[in-house]
Amino acid sequence: MQFSKGLFWDLDCEKLDFQEHKTQVIPRVFMKGTLDDIIQALRYYGKEQIKSVLLQTRYLDEKTLALAAVFFNADKQDFRCYKLSQSTPQLWNY
Repeated sequence: MQFSKGLFWDLDCEKLDFQEHKTQVIPRVFMKGTLDDIIQALRYYGKEQIKSVLLQTRYLDEKTLALAAVFFNADKQDFRCYKLSQSTPQLWNY
C-alpha cells in the first residue's frame, strides 16, 4: 500500500505490516491522511473493519470523530474515544 509521503514519517513503511498494525494505521490515515489515503484504506481494509477499529480507538480529534460518525452512520456516543473524552474533565472550556 502506498500512502501519502510523510503520513508515516516516523516508521519504516517497508517493514510496516498494515494488517498487524491496523489499530495504529487506520486512525492515523483518517486523522492525518488525504482523501486518497482514506479511499485506499477503505479498499484495503473494507468499511466494516475500519468502522470496527475506529469505534474502539482511544483518541480521535473532533473533526475525525464527526466524519466517522457520519460516514459509518453511527452516533458519536458509540465511539470509545467519545466516551473517554466525556469522562476526562477539561481544565478550560473554550
